[in-house]
This record gives sequence, C-alpha cells and structure tokens, in this order.
Amino acid sequence: MKQKIACSLLCLTLFTAVFSVVRTVGRDSAKPVFAPSSRISRTLVIDPGHGGEDGGAVSVSGVSESQVNLSIALKCDQAAGLLGVPVVLLRSEDCSLAPPEADSLREKKRGDLMRRVEVTQQTPNGWLLSIHQNKFEQPSSRGAQVFYRPSEESKGWAELVQALLREQLDPGNHRVVKEIPESIYLMSHVSCPAILVECGFLSNPEEDALLQQEDYQKKLAVLLMGGFLTQTTEEGIIPK
Repeated sequence: MKQKIACSLLCLTLFTAVFSVVRTVGRDSAKPVFAPSSRISRTLVIDPGHGGEDGGAVSVSGVSESQVNLSIALKCDQAAGLLGVPVVLLRSEDCSLAPPEADSLREKKRGDLMRRVEVTQQTPNGWLLSIHQNKFEQPSSRGAQVFYRPSEESKGWAELVQALLREQLDPGNHRVVKEIPESIYLMSHVSCPAILVECGFLSNPEEDALLQQEDYQKKLAVLLMGGFLTQTTEEGIIPK
C-alpha cells in the first residue's frame, strides 16, 4: 500500500500541471498530453451521482448534490482527456438518464439507474467510479469516505483512494473504507471493479463551502485520478 501511495504522489505534481492547462482548455478541444499507453488498458467509467429531477441531497447553502457531483466528475474527465486515459462519462449535464417514457419520479429514478448499469456493463475493461456527497443530521460530521463493490480489486482501489484523500486532503479524517450495501442498485448490478466516493458532507458548513470551491474540486479530481491510474497500471503514467 505504501508503495502504491508513493507512486500516486509522484503523479500529483504532473496532474497539477495538467490542470493549469484545463483552466483554459476544455476536454473536447484539448489534445492529450500523453498518448494512450498499453499500460492504461482499463476504461474509467465516471458516474456523477443523481441528476435531473433527482437532485440528491441539498447542502446547507442550498446547492444540490447532483451539481457538486457533476462539477467534480467533469474535472476528472478533463484531466483524463489530457492524460490519454480512456473515459466514459455517464452524464455531462444536470440531467436524468431515464428513458422519455418514464413518467413518475420513481420510474425515472429506476430508468436512470438501469441506464447507468447498462452503459457500465457494455464498457470493455471498465472500472466504475461513482461520485457522491454525504449528508447527516449532525452538522459536525465531515470527511470523505470510500465504499467498494465486493471484490478484491475494488477493495484495493478503495483503500488506496481513501489513503490518498486522507494524506493529501484531510489528515484529520479517520474514516475507513466499507463494503457497499447490496441496497445500492448501481453497485449491486455491475460486475466490474467499482467504488463509490462520498467526497464530503454537505450538511457540514465548512465542508460544504470547500466542496463548492474550484480548487478543492480539482484536488479531489487529481487524487481520484491518481488512485485509478496507480491501481490499474504497473507504473502509472511516469515514463521509464
């Protein structure tokens, strides 16, 4: 684990430099800084949780979880594009993926989740990263936490990401990874390695403010990308 963390940290300086380009260049118009390598053989499926009528939790400042999830996911996608990492982004707008014929909110939620499962399952060599935010009745609760689909690959990935978030973002965070409950539809219906990251608590005023800051979101994206690359490649993207 320590070796993997060290490898990830070596990537962080490079990712930070990449984001200096992301400030002015969007993914659609940007050319990869690094060409895709045979060492990057997996495709990262990025799932910004919720969307559309299903806004998820609402922060103490009145911002919907779906918007925060999307903003972080887009930054992951931008960095991945410049790094030559194959990505499938499940949504790029604050919208639902439910079919048009879905009428009720319940039908839309189920149709949305079924579509996310379908796209993920159809992605060759896919690894699923689902981005969410937490909320609790006690405003003092805070700290990112990573949940994983039951598998050794998923657990190892989750442990690495949790360690990176703690060491580089919030040293006072003592939360540990947990196996995700079967009640979470998306995670219980995919067969690929998968983690769900609760990036912070929207019910905590301080963390809510941080989660809406561009620089903080970029740090989150950098760490999430570093964890993925280190877990899925022998040497990350650092050339010999």
